[in-house]
Amino acid sequence: MVVLAALTACAGPYQYSEGTGIHDARAAEVAGGWENVEGTHVVLRKDGTAHFEKLDGQDFDFEDGWRLSGTGTWQLNADDGGQVVRLALTARTRVEHRSAVTATGASAPEPPATYAWSFHVDRDQRDELKLFFFYGDPDIGNTYVMTREAGA
Repeated sequence: MVVLAALTACAGPYQYSEGTGIHDARAAEVAGGWENVEGTHVVLRKDGTAHFEKLDGQDFDFEDGWRLSGTGTWQLNADDGGQVVRLALTARTRVEHRSAVTATGASAPEPPATYAWSFHVDRDQRDELKLFFFYGDPDIGNTYVMTREAGA
């Protein structure tokens, strides 16, 4: 019993999430403007194209400290665990860096020219959509949450 407890001690509630269980979102409902508290702004257009500003990397890429702006594509996908918005950067227009970068300047990798994100689709207490991905160490369960743009 003690061995089992030790093996599962670092498994937080978000570790290796298999989805939110949401299956009722429609692409038309996902389309539009999204933002987060760090100044990220994403527009998902109905035609499947996307524009974004200051979007951080997900998972361990977040620790590199880069923030990408550019254009790309998006689509709403579903699997057994729930729905996911796949966002792909196809044309990078700008790179910025967060002020508190975990990586040191000399060893920080070059920001990617293309990149892909997977945002889980969820609903808040008011039944409104929110999009999120995990960043940093998966044992910690940090979430990067995007909510509907104010006034949208």
